[in-house]
Amino acid sequence: MTDFTSTPNRRKFTTDIKWNLYGKDVLPMWVADMDFRAPEPILNALRRQLDHGVYGYEWADKELLAAVAERMETLYGWKVKPQAVSAATGIVSGFSVAARAFCSPKRGVAIQTPVYNEFHEIKNNIGIPQVDIPFVKRINENILSYEMDWDLFEKRVKKAAIFLLCNPHNPLGIIFSRDDLARMAQICIKHNVIIVSDEIHSGLLLDNNPFTPMATLSREIERHTITLVSPSKTYNIPGLFCGFAVIPNRELRERYNAELNRLRLHVASPGLHAAKIAYSAQCDSWLDDLRRHLVENRDYLVEYVGKYMPDVRTTIPAATYLGWLDFTQTKIKGSPYKFFLKNAKVAVSEGKIFGAEGAGHVRINFGTSRRRLKEGLDKMRKALEALR
Repeated sequence: MTDFTSTPNRRKFTTDIKWNLYGKDVLPMWVADMDFRAPEPILNALRRQLDHGVYGYEWADKELLAAVAERMETLYGWKVKPQAVSAATGIVSGFSVAARAFCSPKRGVAIQTPVYNEFHEIKNNIGIPQVDIPFVKRINENILSYEMDWDLFEKRVKKAAIFLLCNPHNPLGIIFSRDDLARMAQICIKHNVIIVSDEIHSGLLLDNNPFTPMATLSREIERHTITLVSPSKTYNIPGLFCGFAVIPNRELRERYNAELNRLRLHVASPGLHAAKIAYSAQCDSWLDDLRRHLVENRDYLVEYVGKYMPDVRTTIPAATYLGWLDFTQTKIKGSPYKFFLKNAKVAVSEGKIFGAEGAGHVRINFGTSRRRLKEGLDKMRKALEALR
């Protein structure tokens, strides 16, 4: 059983963004990485590479690409050939390459809002239109949930060249059902829209929830889909910048790889070595323990908000280690992110960076120890109580 009750000092010996952007008096609960050490098999692989002492150029070899393909079959029964897998410097690079390869100044990228802030940067970085497709927000007492407006989805997605799907969803924690995925795909195929499915959080499933990759639904859907995966979130190695695009359709793959090569997005060797271990079975017991811990933290967060923050609403994420809190019914004036940074010395993520629908909301990272989660919530609670 892995111990997730203690965490290393992340301000020591690092320039860690999460823990060093704000002052030492601020508790960071924002960036989507966890406060835990990576699994020992990955650390051992990195130590072996370090001890070797020669750090020449490396690439994603056949063994690594086969490991990714085998992992897809092990987890989902999805049989893909190793040559369908391309390495990239993470998921953000991965979907940016797709946008460059398939979008134009007239037909850009469609996204479902609120959604991961980096989705919103594509339009600026590449110079293409962004098509927002807002979710419908539902409220049941203090619990938030979100669902699709299917008429709006079809009306807007057909204006784009690619539909960038976030599944499991960041920051809402949604795992889309097979039926919803199939309906999205059918609409996209009908309007000649390529599906780019960001599945980076697919290893962080809570409550033993099942997960279905978009491309596994049918051969037709597979032909229209670029699937992006990475060990970075699941095994807490995002700083190694390694991800993969799984593209069985040869024509899409060739166009994608041409852009990937044009940009020279070479993955550093530590990321390649770590990924090879991550996609073996060597870290599975660690991951099982992690998921149990995250479920307990998720439940603690939801129960705490319900008990001590009666005017605050929260999602119950089915995956990820990210909570989504709604402060629009509280006495906070303006941004709750700024309010808590100033009055609680807690740094959460500003809701507006996920889209206009995020105003008055924050994203909170519960991928930490219970002690630290409680500390952050206690500070936020006291700041709210001071407003009464």
